[in-house]
Amino acid sequence: MRTIMLTLMLFFISTFSFATEKTMTDTQTKVKLTTSAGDIIIQLNADKAPISSANFLTYVNEGFYNGTIFHRIIPGFMAQGGGFDVSFEQKAVHDPIKNEADNGLINNRGTLAMARTNDPNSATAQFFINYKDNTFLNHTGKNASGWGYAVFAEVIEGMDVVDAMAKQATGNRGGHQDVPKTDIIIEKAEVLK
Repeated sequence: MRTIMLTLMLFFISTFSFATEKTMTDTQTKVKLTTSAGDIIIQLNADKAPISSANFLTYVNEGFYNGTIFHRIIPGFMAQGGGFDVSFEQKAVHDPIKNEADNGLINNRGTLAMARTNDPNSATAQFFINYKDNTFLNHTGKNASGWGYAVFAEVIEGMDVVDAMAKQATGNRGGHQDVPKTDIIIEKAEVLK
């Protein structure tokens, strides 16, 4: 009898735990990137990356990403986009945001992080999608070499599209390396209701 009671208790606890986890996940904002290579659906993590998530949503809601390209793709590393249009002109952006790389989220395969310059607090609109676990991009300390890159979202559908992008031939363009020779365009970025 004791074994049956223990089994039932464990079943109910685990069932409620999974139900709670699923509910929490479903409350996070999802964004669909309709690209020339296919659709990518990402889920923001506003709980752990509120500044980066709000920043990304501002650009999405303004239509900023529509017509931008993935301008840097390095197979086995990452795909970067969100800053250049199809004429390879850099778009005007809002002020930089605070780096949230110390939020506990890590640069694992399929996560999105804010791109930045050497200044840790220089991220604006550009982001990248990790092709693999890039642990060297994670936060290790609040110093020049340890700030890391702030993860704020993850791909929940369409990672096959992201992987296919890595198979595109790349070259140099406008002083940049690893630029796809055929534009991979973000035709539309929209919040899913």
